[in-house]
Amino acid sequence: MIQILRNWFHRYFSDPQAIILAVLLLIGFAVVLNLGKILAPVLAAIVVAYLLEGLVRPLESFRVPRMAAVLLVFMLFMLGLLFLLFGLLPLFSRQLSQLAQQIPDMITRGQQILLLLPEKYPDIITPSQVKVVMDTMRSVFSDLGQGVLSLSLASLQGLILFILYFFLVPFLVFFFLKDKRLILGYILGLLPKERRLAAKVWEEMNGQIGNYVRGKLLEVFIVWFVTYITFATLGMNYAPLLSFLVGLSVIIPYVGAVVVTVPVLFIGYFQWGWGSDFLWMTVVYSIIQMVDGNIIVPLMFSEAVNLHPVAIMIAVLFFGGLWGFWGIFFAIPLATLVQVVITSWPRTPARLDYHHGEA
Repeated sequence: MIQILRNWFHRYFSDPQAIILAVLLLIGFAVVLNLGKILAPVLAAIVVAYLLEGLVRPLESFRVPRMAAVLLVFMLFMLGLLFLLFGLLPLFSRQLSQLAQQIPDMITRGQQILLLLPEKYPDIITPSQVKVVMDTMRSVFSDLGQGVLSLSLASLQGLILFILYFFLVPFLVFFFLKDKRLILGYILGLLPKERRLAAKVWEEMNGQIGNYVRGKLLEVFIVWFVTYITFATLGMNYAPLLSFLVGLSVIIPYVGAVVVTVPVLFIGYFQWGWGSDFLWMTVVYSIIQMVDGNIIVPLMFSEAVNLHPVAIMIAVLFFGGLWGFWGIFFAIPLATLVQVVITSWPRTPARLDYHHGEA
């Protein structure tokens, strides 16, 4: 057994470059895992600066001075942030309040519909089954109410964190963009000079992660905009809020579309009932989802590393459980990183030096 472990270690860790890469990965993972909450503003600023760098570089390619390009991109970022905070968030807050006020009526109507089902379909649905469904609904909405209460009790702490993020993150983003070369030079100076394998993995991942994340953000805005135009044209209630949720749902592969479809159909049904308007909404919404999955995603992510759906689901669960929203957002890039590390890892040919009697 010891000989087997020795041969395995020799095969995968005899190259010093592999040990350097393993140490760097372990340090990075440990820092994010143990200090993630403390360094959350810094990590968020790094992510935002990395995304904005994709807008700075094209400007530099047109011979725009870096400082001017950084200032222009940063001003656009701040305008978008102010629009989100003072334009969209108040609108979403009002619509959430209106929806919360209508939920009791929706529950009452839903219960009335459920109570009629055993009479219409006695061979399929029994009163006991209806009772189980109604008890489950009461439990779910009770838990939801308790969650809202807990959220309101923690609102002061959330407000403090919001103010901290609002001022600190843009400040850090600006200096990460402005002093990018200085910061990277300092970090590289701390790393071992012999880091050929780590540099190779980073070069392979840098373009893929950047293209994926920027493409995913563009996909969010496209789906959000098209869905909003569709819902607004049909006169659907809470169109801004629902379209925003549909846009965000593309971040979570497979699961997001299924989860967000429930409130869309729920609100559409209680607005129109089983009518032609509800049918039209369902058909057009289904077309949007199919176009996104079969046209937009293949066009925008055709160069991404192919990952099996099971691997994607495991990555979403694992990284989402570790880092919440950011873990879900970067689940596929992180899974791709794991795949690149595995395929790039140097392997020494296995030694066949077993002796008789050794296990």
